[in-house]
Order: sequence, then structure tokens, then C-alpha cells
Amino acid sequence: MLKVYAYKGCETCRKALKWLEAHGVAHEVRAIREQPPTVKELAQVLAARGELRSMFNTSGQDYRSMGMKEKLPTLSEKAALELLANHGNLVKRPLALDEAAQVFLVGFKEAEWAAALG
Repeated sequence: MLKVYAYKGCETCRKALKWLEAHGVAHEVRAIREQPPTVKELAQVLAARGELRSMFNTSGQDYRSMGMKEKLPTLSEKAALELLANHGNLVKRPLALDEAAQVFLVGFKEAEWAAALG
């Protein structure tokens, strides 16, 4: 089943969840702050997406306050994934994945979600 990591106060997350409901896509919502994706899940997303920076919420307050713009280029992949797994606010949201169906989505772009989940 599709797992969607989302934040209740995020407008983009609400749009994505509304889209899933409208299209009858079965999914399970997880609170990204309280229960961030695991390192294993993040590694799967990275393998599918190919770009580590795109997995970070670069416009978020935590990203700025932690100085991630400067730190991220120097982090190993392992360290970056562990940081994301321990700080859900750093993860670009919504993050949706279904390992069995090989679906790995970061952020909400309707056309991309439609192509992957259509």
C-alpha cells in the first residue's frame, strides 16, 4: 500500500491527499514529524530519484536554521539519509512510496503522481 508521509499544516500535502482521495488511490498517511521515513525507505527513494538534495525541504525553517545549504554538499549519502530519518521537518513533503509497486514520489506534482498512480 502507498505510504504518504505528510504534515497536517502543509498545503501541498493537503492537495496531494485530496488528489489521492479523488482518484481512489488507497493509501496510509504517516505524520512526517512524528514518524519520519526510515533510512531504508529514504535510500529507496534516492535510488529511484537520483538526487539527494531534492529530498530535502530546502524552503523549510529547519533547513535554514541548521545551515543545511552549507552542510549538505559535505555530507556523505549515509549521513544525509540518517539526518532526514531523524528530522522529519527536513524531508521534502509529501513523500509517497510503495516499495512493491516501485512508486517513489517527492513533493506533489499532479502530472507525476497521475503517471505513477494513475
